[in-house]
Amino acid sequence: MVYTTWEPAENQHSDRNVPPLFDPSVLRAARQIYRAYQEAHPNHTTDPLGVAIDCYTLRGQLIFYRQPALLPQECFVPFSHLEPDSRR
Repeated sequence: MVYTTWEPAENQHSDRNVPPLFDPSVLRAARQIYRAYQEAHPNHTTDPLGVAIDCYTLRGQLIFYRQPALLPQECFVPFSHLEPDSRR
């Protein structure tokens, strides 16, 4: 037997408040790409918006200006997920 709960619309949580869940390997690769960029450009002060990454090959690139148009196999990992102690 399955029990469900019903909440009025005003008590339901909005999907906009729930952070996206990423495959751990995708998140690890995005963080590695960001760390490699930090090591190669230590004086660069602009934080990226995030990393566009291919979910199968785990190759990606940092995005600085606007959220990109992604291919079906790609995902966008926002900057707030790149560093564990960053601004979430």
